Amino acid sequence: MKRLMLSMVLALAISGCMERDQPGKSAAEAKLPAADVAAGKAFAERECKACHGLDGRGAAPAIPHLAAQRERYLLAALKAYKEGKRVHAALREIASHMTDADARNLSAYFAGLPPIQTALGKDSTPVSPYDQGKSLAKACAKCHSEDGNSRIPGTPSLAGQQPHYLVVAIREYLNRERKAAPMHALLPGLTRLDLESLALYFASQTPAERPAPSAGSPAAGEPLSAVCGGCHGARGVSTDSATPSLAGQDARYLVEAIKAYRTTRKRESMRLYVTGLSDREIQNIAAFYAVQKSRAVEKGQTLVKDLTDKCERCHAAEADIPGMAVPKIRGQDQDYLIMALRAYRDDRRESSTMHKMSLPYGDSVIESLSSAYARQPAR
Repeated sequence: MKRLMLSMVLALAISGCMERDQPGKSAAEAKLPAADVAAGKAFAERECKACHGLDGRGAAPAIPHLAAQRERYLLAALKAYKEGKRVHAALREIASHMTDADARNLSAYFAGLPPIQTALGKDSTPVSPYDQGKSLAKACAKCHSEDGNSRIPGTPSLAGQQPHYLVVAIREYLNRERKAAPMHALLPGLTRLDLESLALYFASQTPAERPAPSAGSPAAGEPLSAVCGGCHGARGVSTDSATPSLAGQDARYLVEAIKAYRTTRKRESMRLYVTGLSDREIQNIAAFYAVQKSRAVEKGQTLVKDLTDKCERCHAAEADIPGMAVPKIRGQDQDYLIMALRAYRDDRRESSTMHKMSLPYGDSVIESLSSAYARQPAR
């Protein structure tokens, strides 16, 4: 996730006094008339009770808890539904008929309720995608080694490989777009989350350094690799989660893979380039990449904690930043958090910051992060 930099402009002296008199409110908010909480409760009774209850508790999975939520966030959410920036037919219909006073009263009502406390997590410990991947990797150890550093000529190393690419590659084996090995018969039993967890585990392993292969010349392969570097990164260390790293890869596997793009593997850009290469040139390119030093591209061991620490900068209960409509998420419904993060990632909900922060992560990480927050006491 990217670091979020916040800048704040000092208000005029009189505005500053108003903000001190009303902690957590911006100068603009302080000027608004007081909300009518009783009117907000009456509106909730008519329009919101079926889904959110009068106590602000989501009535079913994927329906958010509204109790004790920040008032300015609830106001911003209602505005987003009204303007069609968030997609929910029933909420847009309700919001479209609300006056500004209705929205303020309703938001104040739910914001003033005590937080919802759930029993989630008392008897269970969430499994991290890294730990799940480590468990699944045991089935891969015979060919790829448990840490993903293959010692069998012709068998690819998976350590330090880009995770999104690895998921795509596994699916290509399942779809018979690549030549499958007998062990790949295990793959159909894995879910999408399993594949993502497995990929995250291998992406977090440190690739071993390799000696020069017996066939091919690394020196002769270096100038030939110039075209490859545009996609696969300097010296074969990719910085794109969907593009494989080539550095430190088994040379024989690289030769076979490059040749496969002439025939069975479906990448037009690859086919156009490799078609003009001789077998000797392919060997030299493979030799060059085999001896390059690679690195782990993820830190799956601490990823969820690292992401949580970043989220806390804005979403912690005590991090109420005047002028920013940021929700509290501790103790929120897990299914709703998953749905919201996917919507930000897939650009179905507006927020350039959240889109950029969610974009690199698959469902396994999103589910684990959502589980971590759902299990925390609401405040």
